[in-house]
Amino acid sequence: MKSLFLNKNVGNRVETGHPWIFANEINRGKALDAAAKAGEIVNVFTHDKKFIGKGYVNPQSQIMVRLLTRDKDIPIDEAFFYNKIKQAWAYRQTLGYTENCRLIFGEADDLPQLIIDKFNDYFVIQTLALGIDIWKPAIVKALEQLFSPKGIYERNDVPVRELEGMEQHKGFLSAEFDTNIVIEENGIKMNVDIANGQKTGYFLDQQDNRRAIQHIVKGADVLGAFCYTGSFEVTAAHYGAKSVLGLDISQSAIDMCNKNAALNGLESICRFECVNAFDVLKEWTKEGKQWDVVMLDPPSFTKSRSTIDKAVAGYKEINLRGMKLVKPGGFLVTSSCTNLVKPELFLDIIQMAAKDAKRKIRQVVFNAQSADHPIIRGQENTHYLKFLIAQVL
Repeated sequence: MKSLFLNKNVGNRVETGHPWIFANEINRGKALDAAAKAGEIVNVFTHDKKFIGKGYVNPQSQIMVRLLTRDKDIPIDEAFFYNKIKQAWAYRQTLGYTENCRLIFGEADDLPQLIIDKFNDYFVIQTLALGIDIWKPAIVKALEQLFSPKGIYERNDVPVRELEGMEQHKGFLSAEFDTNIVIEENGIKMNVDIANGQKTGYFLDQQDNRRAIQHIVKGADVLGAFCYTGSFEVTAAHYGAKSVLGLDISQSAIDMCNKNAALNGLESICRFECVNAFDVLKEWTKEGKQWDVVMLDPPSFTKSRSTIDKAVAGYKEINLRGMKLVKPGGFLVTSSCTNLVKPELFLDIIQMAAKDAKRKIRQVVFNAQSADHPIIRGQENTHYLKFLIAQVL
């Protein structure tokens, strides 16, 4: 196996647990095998030849090596991936995630850039780096051995793959099946479009947070913006909301919202409109309209540190509008999925919005993503979701 060495001053971050090694952290002069091929497994050492771990390499990527193990005696083979997936499944079962869950959450499960979502007996895979993509057959084999799934689908239609020199594509990794499935979450049935829905078809990371709204929506008039498939809105109706209005700019999303409301017999409570939520919320604020509960679940406002200021301004503006639409004593439910916006900054943004809205807020719940998406301290990309319920006084 080929070997790479770190520069003298960068080993500590990697030694203390971070699995990423950037190209500028590799000591080119000490690299014994500089000709390591993209995707190949390599040994990584400190500058003074102390073993750090094994990982896959890609000279084309800014992140040149991603570590898979710190144990020099463990081979990287089919059995390695089988055992890692088995361990991850045992963890989810222990926490009670047995039907729908993120089975593998990349670095948090020591399988960098691998995402596997489990929708009952169906699995959706994303292999976002070349080094993990090479092991896709072993990963599929492990899923077949552990679960005997009804279907496995690949959602690699994501631009990040191009940074690794790979093409975007999607398709079946098992015998073909109907990719429009129905799952159950918190006693609610939801349609999932595995092939064409956003990400892997459904946002499992909010499943615990959706349950958190059950008490505040009972008997309430509820407004939901950026509703996508209507998961929060249908959940609100299920938990006893008097009326629910959901907004999204995508007609296909609105169609799915109506489909999900009907699936649960809640179409008389839920109403959905295809509009630009940013514009409509501003207009309704001027008109003085208000609801008992306002829910905001906007898309990520930035993927780059260079535009973080714009993201902060965007989150402040949307939450300012949301607060003004909440009746005194009502509740704001708001989220951010931008990992570059840290939890402390997100709360600061909400407070700035409250100040400008001349409203006092009282925190009820402040959560991250559900626990099947584990957070590893020191690995910022594993802690991305912020979810807040606040009473607006």
